[in-house]
Amino acid sequence: MLAPFASSDPFTIGIELEVQIVNTHDYNLTKAATELLSGVKEQNFVGAIKPETTEGMIELSTGVCRDFQQARGELRMLRDTLVGAADFLNVGVCGGGTNFFQNWYDQRSDGRERSEYLMKLYGALYQQFTIFGQHVHVGCPDPDSALVLLHSLSRYVPHFIALAASSPYVQGSDTQFECARLNSVAPFPLSGHAPFVTKWSELEQYFDRMANTGLVNSLKDFYWDIRPSPGYGTIEVRVMDTPLRVEWAAAIAAYIQSLARYLLIDKPLCLSERDYEVYRTNRFMACRFGLNGTCVDPETGQRDTIGNQILAMLEAVADHARSLGGEEGLEMVRSTVTEGLSDAAWLRRMYSQHDSLHEVGRQLCEIWRGALKPK
Repeated sequence: MLAPFASSDPFTIGIELEVQIVNTHDYNLTKAATELLSGVKEQNFVGAIKPETTEGMIELSTGVCRDFQQARGELRMLRDTLVGAADFLNVGVCGGGTNFFQNWYDQRSDGRERSEYLMKLYGALYQQFTIFGQHVHVGCPDPDSALVLLHSLSRYVPHFIALAASSPYVQGSDTQFECARLNSVAPFPLSGHAPFVTKWSELEQYFDRMANTGLVNSLKDFYWDIRPSPGYGTIEVRVMDTPLRVEWAAAIAAYIQSLARYLLIDKPLCLSERDYEVYRTNRFMACRFGLNGTCVDPETGQRDTIGNQILAMLEAVADHARSLGGEEGLEMVRSTVTEGLSDAAWLRRMYSQHDSLHEVGRQLCEIWRGALKPK
């Protein structure tokens, strides 16, 4: 049975960031998560710093945040705490959806019981899952509203992918994707989008059927792009690469928060299972081409670039952003889209200037700590 859907304040947000731990010689991943966790356990900060899939990564998570400013402040505190511990160990930490150099077969589980179970179940697939994403939780007034919001936000998954895309390089090569990270998620059999149900009772029935097969034990066994989190009373958007800066992570979360309020209060969409007919293609276009990708509106069949669609949505959600105190975050989104300053574009530009991914890796660590801004 599914856990009861907890109460939460509607449209509050929480942010999780999976962060790379790299050596300071060639900026490949290094196995230092356990030492870093020991280094921060006596520090005072809001939120949490936790182990993740393998020893080359670590997770930062905020508490429940009302707005962009609070989320940004908590992420900065978490970042500074982690950077201080990393400096003491002479290792680096940085954002980005993939490490440039890692070999998947070098990755080892972090030793937690669930990680060991998933390693045995998925084998090499799980080792290749050392990738780095941003997850955003949005508080929902009730479980049925959570499912309505989940399916409403699914139409905008290409926006979230394109805004956060920061993973063009894998194993030293340019994949030609803006977001190559999600190519490592697709092979998992329980990935993709949630089934089209809009009542919590229907989701409970679906879950019970799947649980009775022995395939799942909890909703965490589904690697859906957007997933309910009943324990928090939220839905969780899971498609974003980890951005290069915590400030940009907070801005993307502010866009999701404003969009969520618009979708639940104004109810502009007529939800239908047909929305998912173009879902995989639109998602691919976002991964491959980022803001320049072309997406199809499932209702009208009209095509436009993801960048243009985001600019249009910024106008639609402007009043909601003001109500939530998210104007500064959405202005960051607007300028990024207008100027084409995506993280993936910056990574490629830096590589073209230096002809060295090792130098780009060094700069990533400087950007993460706030000592350098991508231009």
